[in-house]
Amino acid sequence: MQTTYYKTPIGTAKIVGDEDGIQSISVIDDASATLSDQKGIPENLKNCITQLDEYFAGKRTEFDLKLNPQGTDFQQRVWEELPKISYGKVRTYLEQSKQLGDIKAIRAVATANGKNPIWIVIPCHRVIGSDGSLAGYAGGIWRKKWLLEHEGFLKQQSLF
Repeated sequence: MQTTYYKTPIGTAKIVGDEDGIQSISVIDDASATLSDQKGIPENLKNCITQLDEYFAGKRTEFDLKLNPQGTDFQQRVWEELPKISYGKVRTYLEQSKQLGDIKAIRAVATANGKNPIWIVIPCHRVIGSDGSLAGYAGGIWRKKWLLEHEGFLKQQSLF
């Protein structure tokens, strides 16, 4: 397993993976994490960094990476549905439960979203509460808001 760190506009990302794919991308608040320079990025993780750069620059709306998230069968099913939510769109937890065929699984779906190990690429930030709230996000609600604004779903509010 190889690890690299990547600075994003909303925190440092820790990327873990190998030849079988990206296993996790998480945002960390550890200022002591050593950012990888171009020479220090493991070959298996370079494409991930390139695609994240393009995403944050507004040039990429879909990711094309080999992924290898670790989780239960149910979690895997939930995570497989998330990339089907288009860039700049959202789905509610209830709609996600219906998509999976079990309207009563809403809490389990929300819990699985919260355990999503691949930040941004598996876009759990695109799932919101039925009332339109930005309910729940492991990276912090402010990051969820930033990502949805970046994707054009939420328009930034002006005080003037």
